[in-house]
Amino acid sequence: MQRFLPLFLSFGLLHSSFAADRPNVLFIASDDMRPQLGCYGDTTVKSPHLDALAKRGMVFQRSYVQQALCSPSRISMLSGRYPATTGIFEIGRTLRTTMPDITTMPQHFKNNGYHTRSLGKIYHVGIDDEASWTVPAWHSKAPRISAATQAAVSQFIAEAKAKGITIPQKGKGSRNSAVPAFEAVECADEELLDGDTAANAVEQLREHAKNPEQPFFLAVGFANPHVPWISPKKYWDLYDPAKFTLASNEFLPKDAPDFAATSGADFFWYRDVPQVTGDKLPETFKRQCLHGYYAAISYVDAQVGRLLATLEETGLSKNTIIVFWSDHGYYMGEHTWWGAKHNNYEGATRNALIIAAPDQKTAGQSTEALAQSVDLAPTLSELCGLPANSGFQGRSLKPVLEDPNAKVNDAAFSWYPKGQGYLGVTMRTERWRYTEWTKPGAETVRELYQMENDPENNQNVAAKPEHEKVIEALSKRLRETFPVQAFKQPPEAKATKKGKKARP
Repeated sequence: MQRFLPLFLSFGLLHSSFAADRPNVLFIASDDMRPQLGCYGDTTVKSPHLDALAKRGMVFQRSYVQQALCSPSRISMLSGRYPATTGIFEIGRTLRTTMPDITTMPQHFKNNGYHTRSLGKIYHVGIDDEASWTVPAWHSKAPRISAATQAAVSQFIAEAKAKGITIPQKGKGSRNSAVPAFEAVECADEELLDGDTAANAVEQLREHAKNPEQPFFLAVGFANPHVPWISPKKYWDLYDPAKFTLASNEFLPKDAPDFAATSGADFFWYRDVPQVTGDKLPETFKRQCLHGYYAAISYVDAQVGRLLATLEETGLSKNTIIVFWSDHGYYMGEHTWWGAKHNNYEGATRNALIIAAPDQKTAGQSTEALAQSVDLAPTLSELCGLPANSGFQGRSLKPVLEDPNAKVNDAAFSWYPKGQGYLGVTMRTERWRYTEWTKPGAETVRELYQMENDPENNQNVAAKPEHEKVIEALSKRLRETFPVQAFKQPPEAKATKKGKKARP
């Protein structure tokens, strides 16, 4: 089966005269990967390939997404706009339902002579953007789960049908009820989804190497380490769960609003997960979860290694900018939350970000400069010599790539809506994480965390009198940047062309 389309397209040829000398972009995305890599200081995880990428680029220690939920985060990053502008805070709608005439980051590259392509989860499965890509987005048909689990799912569906039970799209009772939260599979990498995606990306890179005059923007998205944590057994064999360190803060943020101090319930939809609060899970089970998560990270790391090796083999590395980005943070026991994000705290909004450019003078360094996902569109545009796009709302990180002590942002912003009708807007500065929760007819609810002394957001200090002036100053600054919005419940997610709703 043909797995890629020829690059010798008339569109590319029309622009080759002025685009050939521009660097390529390999944009790699990982789902639900928090900054838990060797290059971020984690001594347990095995991530040699991403650590090698860090040595040839720069690690952003304080990078933040604009919403800790897959689709809104990705739409914000790819559009270069804040959620306050896109108006999308949920999984379901495409970007053009709210901004039909927008020019996205990959579309900006396409309009300036680049061949743009998406492989795997870049926007969201079932929620893509045709205008962004030169050829249609590609998704592997390989399974994320083992053959045994596939059989269990089929049996589950058959039994439900025989009983006349309607299986919900998601939540308890969905097909996930037949899928374990973690599983080690005796298989080759390419027998599962991410390995097959990497194989296709390798082929695509080799095809690009045949036509060096045509610059490309290739986006490759991996589904791991999103729950369920299912990966080839060889990655499980890298770890001894007895050596894992469990979270030391298995309690909710103290004095935080009840509606704010929550996270998603996705983890509890899977088979064999005890239906108890996260802190009450058996220790053995917690270690198994961590085992699965670590193995899933190493599985992604190995696929990244295949891409990096292909760049070297083909000579493309000499003229290719590489970005590794995760769509948000993740909780693995902290605050009692497992396999979750769905809030405005540090653990949910802080993500992994590595940028490596050819002949980078600051290679191997890291920076404490605040970075946002919306910064990637102007950053890559500037690095590749594209004309500025006035619609991009972030700031180019190029000064930071040249000097890790430089600063382009004095704050990073994140949003999250809660079911009670509140919309939370968070401002992360060097010293503070400040959140305002607003809804029509209700008093503003505030959270304040002192990041120097409380990096995990264990204690909300907004009510302490000594912080009154701090809150006043932060609130003024927040509202000057983003006027208070009222959260509007989005319309029900529309079905895709094939009649299937997007998967979470």
